[in-house]
Amino acid sequence: MEHVFFLLRWFHFLAGITWIGMLYYFNFVQTPFFGKAEAPVKTGMIRGLVPEALWWFRWGAMITFLTGWAMIAILMGPRHTDHAAMYPILAGGLMGSLMWYNVWFVIWPAQQVVIASANQAATGGQPIPEAANRGKRAGLASRTNVVMSIPMLLLMAAHSHFPVAQTRGWILAALALVVMVGLEFNALSGLDQPRQKWLGNLKQVLHIGLAIAVVFYLVMAFVTAARPA
Repeated sequence: MEHVFFLLRWFHFLAGITWIGMLYYFNFVQTPFFGKAEAPVKTGMIRGLVPEALWWFRWGAMITFLTGWAMIAILMGPRHTDHAAMYPILAGGLMGSLMWYNVWFVIWPAQQVVIASANQAATGGQPIPEAANRGKRAGLASRTNVVMSIPMLLLMAAHSHFPVAQTRGWILAALALVVMVGLEFNALSGLDQPRQKWLGNLKQVLHIGLAIAVVFYLVMAFVTAARPA
């Protein structure tokens, strides 16, 4: 079982680095470039580069999701008794799972419409009318995932550093659920809502993600079990 767990963890790291790396590429590099690129350059990238990048993006997310929950199932099994230390991983796993959902059921379907519209326009057809709004939807969901990725990675790293007290672990789980519900409601509600301007640019996205991570850090410090002197 130790060998199986090691391999799962290894693949989880490989896939997770691929997934989050592509997420940061899209938001930190590609989107700002598209904002300055001329239309023919942007169309060429949407038809050529973007589909390849999205393949690595969504399958990195899928493998990260599957291997992550496989590891949690092992750690929650009868062979492991220190389940209190699992609270940060479970909270991070829930956030990662919502990010996976956004990749497969919000971002990828929307980007398929955007790519199809670019292909039609490039071959003499008409662009798909809904492509622009679907692209905005994908962009908002992607920025939402960037925000969640910052506290999610903090929670994953906290596993061996914050032995959460059994009686207080629910506080961490409740905070994770509140953050997830709030961010996802913002991502999936009608576009152009005033509150969505919080995620209007990269600087705001990073500031919000870091602020949420600081709150999680303080909460984990509070719910940590007292160590013997």
